[in-house]
Amino acid sequence: MTKAGTTVAPPADTPASAVRLPRRRGIELALIVLAVLLCVYGYCAVGLARHGTVPPGAAGYGAGLGVLALLAHLAVRLRAPDADPLLLPIGVLLNGLGLVLIYRLDLETPGDRAAPTQLVWSTVGVALFIVVVLALRDHRVLQRYAYVCVAAALVLLTLPILFPSVNGARIWIRIAGFSIQPGEFAKVLLAVFFAAYLAANRNALAFAGRRFWKLQLPTGRVLGPVLAIWLISVGVLVLERDLGTSLLFFGLFVVLLYVATGLSGWIALGLLLAAVGAFAVGWLEPHVHTRVEDWLHPFASIEAGLGPNQLAQSLFSFAAGGVLGTGLGLGHSVLIGFAAKSDFILATAGEELGLAGLSAIFLLYALLVERGYRAGLSLRDPFGRLLATGLASIVALQVFVIAGGVGGLIPLTGMAMPFLAQGGSSVVTNWAIVALLIRVSDSARRQYDGTEAP
Repeated sequence: MTKAGTTVAPPADTPASAVRLPRRRGIELALIVLAVLLCVYGYCAVGLARHGTVPPGAAGYGAGLGVLALLAHLAVRLRAPDADPLLLPIGVLLNGLGLVLIYRLDLETPGDRAAPTQLVWSTVGVALFIVVVLALRDHRVLQRYAYVCVAAALVLLTLPILFPSVNGARIWIRIAGFSIQPGEFAKVLLAVFFAAYLAANRNALAFAGRRFWKLQLPTGRVLGPVLAIWLISVGVLVLERDLGTSLLFFGLFVVLLYVATGLSGWIALGLLLAAVGAFAVGWLEPHVHTRVEDWLHPFASIEAGLGPNQLAQSLFSFAAGGVLGTGLGLGHSVLIGFAAKSDFILATAGEELGLAGLSAIFLLYALLVERGYRAGLSLRDPFGRLLATGLASIVALQVFVIAGGVGGLIPLTGMAMPFLAQGGSSVVTNWAIVALLIRVSDSARRQYDGTEAP
């Protein structure tokens, strides 16, 4: 018997009931609808600004983007019902906004229309997204294919050496009018390899070897293989003059090494080595040295009577946009030249959407990266944690490098802005990254609910 007012504790072996989190697929669908409507509004705004009428293809554009987004949503609802509800809408909005900006620039270059091709590549990217979400039931399966991934990545990185350079860099494979950029796919494969290898050897990396300053230097047997793969990949990219991707791989390697070991000294060492390497390459490589000189003296060509270069014109575009922008379709950033639809498309956004619109775009990227980091931190398995962190870091590093180059903060690298810029390989790869983050976030929430074994 028990006294009145007292409570009886449950037996010690009684299992605690799992807390079931809401799936929020309805919220995801509502955000997708809003994203599609915003993109259609932007498409119509461009037509009204340029011709005074709604573009005849507005309905088809909206229907096409809406169908792609709906199919992706159905795949998530079917196979990843516990996934983060923000990842897919952010991808749809950024991709749709990129199509609007490319269409706007196409109106200035009637002989070089890139928006239809970009829409086709976006369709391929969403198709790959659906395949990954439906076929990959558990992200931990990828850990078994770590060395297959790194072998494929090295092959992809090496292939462009066999083809002629384009704009000073050998980063493209062009066959019969069809072109791809293999480095875009290689970065995801290398992220899988780095995550798998560092997860398997994290204890040896953190606690074995000699200690130097704030670093626990691992033995060569442990660090050697992953360091060799990184050096080979970066060396190949330097030969191809693709320094933007080499900087991305270096940053990815350092970030994952820090996450795997928890030693902040790796960040300091990485920054030091990056600075030394950037100085050496910028001084010795003529193509890179020219970009460094343009960065240091962006208005030198104007003073020499040669007119503004691309970087100077980009700065003029940002200045002309002000806080609220000139309005979609009313800017002049096409004066930048051939790279306006790829490297410098951010200048178009800055001029026509202003600081407010540009800040909104950066917030979308920041939210995408934050949700990726959150999914990684919620996972119990080290591989998933490192994979999510690596994929989110790829997006973060790309945005920083591109925005910094276009804004004059760092020298230009020639990379493509995720989702926004013209480039089929880039948009397909970014959809694959979003698909993997959705798979990881679904596993993280199911582990929390207790519906999946750790």
